[in-house]
Amino acid sequence: MEGSKIVRSLILLLSAVFAGVPAIASASAIAMHRDPGCGCCEKWAAQVRRQFGRDVRIVDDADRTAFRRSRGVPPGLVSCHTAVVDGLAFEGHVPVADMKRALTGRPRGVRGLAVAGMPLGSPGMEVPGARAQAFDVVAFGPAGQRVYARHSG
Repeated sequence: MEGSKIVRSLILLLSAVFAGVPAIASASAIAMHRDPGCGCCEKWAAQVRRQFGRDVRIVDDADRTAFRRSRGVPPGLVSCHTAVVDGLAFEGHVPVADMKRALTGRPRGVRGLAVAGMPLGSPGMEVPGARAQAFDVVAFGPAGQRVYARHSG
């Protein structure tokens, strides 16, 4: 009788441990490769860290071209940093709401989202007193490129 209680307790404990594995795995750190010393990247990373509740590991990368290429970022969509979150690439100042929507929906044929350049008013590019610019978030991947979201200035 005593042995069966121990076995049941172990089964319950292991069930609880393994039930939490997907949540733990999805809460891994976010890697962000940036042009060395770029300050706006740190501002973007702080917003991502706060809204995802996850660590953002900043990697100064003097040759991000190869990294971007490995993640499938089209040359016309480049910016100052590339983040990888749960397997999807996010190039530039992509708003967290768009990132979360892509991560939740996992659109078919999409390897990531990008905001080309560094538009004023995009996350991390806020400048007090300056008018925000309109910008598009572009989805990219084997299915090609398409506008994923539009943000007005």
